Amino acid sequence: MAATGKKGERVFIVGGGCTAFIKPRATRETSDMGLEAATKALLDAGITYDAVEAAFVGYCYGDSTSGQAALYNLGLTSIPITNRNAHSRWTRALHARARVRAYDAGDLGSMWKDRANPMRPLNAATQAAEERLGENHGPGAPRQFSNAAREYFERYGGGKGTLAKIAAKNHKHSVNNPYSQFRNGWTEEQVLAAPQITNELTKYMCSPTSDGAACCILASESFVHAHGLENQAIEIVAQGLQTDTPDAFKGDDAMNVVGYGMSKRCADAVFAQAGASREDVGVVELHDCFAANELVTYGALGLCPLEDAWKFAERGDNTYGGKYVINPSGGLEAKGHPLGATGIGMHFYIAMQLRNWAGPMQAPGLFDIADKRGKYGLVHNLGLGGAVVVSLLRRPEFFKEGGKDGRDRLGYNHAHECKPITRKDLDKVKSKLTSERVLEFAKL
Repeated sequence: MAATGKKGERVFIVGGGCTAFIKPRATRETSDMGLEAATKALLDAGITYDAVEAAFVGYCYGDSTSGQAALYNLGLTSIPITNRNAHSRWTRALHARARVRAYDAGDLGSMWKDRANPMRPLNAATQAAEERLGENHGPGAPRQFSNAAREYFERYGGGKGTLAKIAAKNHKHSVNNPYSQFRNGWTEEQVLAAPQITNELTKYMCSPTSDGAACCILASESFVHAHGLENQAIEIVAQGLQTDTPDAFKGDDAMNVVGYGMSKRCADAVFAQAGASREDVGVVELHDCFAANELVTYGALGLCPLEDAWKFAERGDNTYGGKYVINPSGGLEAKGHPLGATGIGMHFYIAMQLRNWAGPMQAPGLFDIADKRGKYGLVHNLGLGGAVVVSLLRRPEFFKEGGKDGRDRLGYNHAHECKPITRKDLDKVKSKLTSERVLEFAKL
């Protein structure tokens, strides 16, 4: 979105919005969830849809123009709207100057039975890994990540109790997040007692199937200053997108089958791009589709040596009072995992952390350093088959505390309060070019 800036200008998140992540019940349509998230993001940024120059809308299992269906409710301004029917690839849009995006996802199963599954090579690698590690059971994706945990345990230590500790940490965090699908706060004992899904994973160590939407509005630095958004703009300092290399398909390392290698390469490149150290990071949202993936991702992101990841989890360096606060939102295991919305939602949560708006989810100590910009927020989003995106976010040197901001424009702090939108909210941000005939189909 946003006015065109000068070539090479820095890029900032100036607005964000999110819906509750819920169990799919066929009660909310893609277009309505997208409209809610985008309306909140525009209110947060204090702009109307007329300021948006381009939009990227990602979803899973939607029809070809689901993006238009969601955003036409905000206006018919003829801007380019690009649809991305994919998981994790959404963040390619964040490499551009300014984008608005919203997502919905449904069942995890394939919708198309008349064509070959693109995951065939990874599935073959999984079979090869199990020939070494021993037979596993359960659905394909949980089994792949379960194998990665078993590979890790055999090499470095830890066990099922480590995964329970990670999952319970995320469920405890989720209690403070009103957007979360689960707010039960399951303990380690309850996590271990839950139904077994694979050899290593119980139900509460796995992310649920979810519906939901999230939206971020990006703008150039000149736009930030022109619109007085210095008190809420969060800079995307560095970002990387990588895909698989041959190590994912050999089957000689189950961790690489589920993206350890590409996550490590991407994170290393991003930190080098930013000229930053892992010690400069204070808060993290990472792709814990299963507790097993959170375990191996600690090492992939360089938050600790890979061999120490189980000890890192055991001593609580992944939560409040530890070295980092990881998944303060509750992560995918507890907050929910609406596939396409997951990554943009992570950026929403980290941006709100870096604004210091996150309320009971707020990571402490982010700004208790000499550098007025504070610590970095780190985002990691993964999709098998495959792509990984890593982002480093930080509040800019011109960030200003106080003043009118998105909390005033929404009438509450949407960083940690979840409320629906109204027609009055929509009227504040919609374009001058709208159609009441189109809006007849919106559910507000």
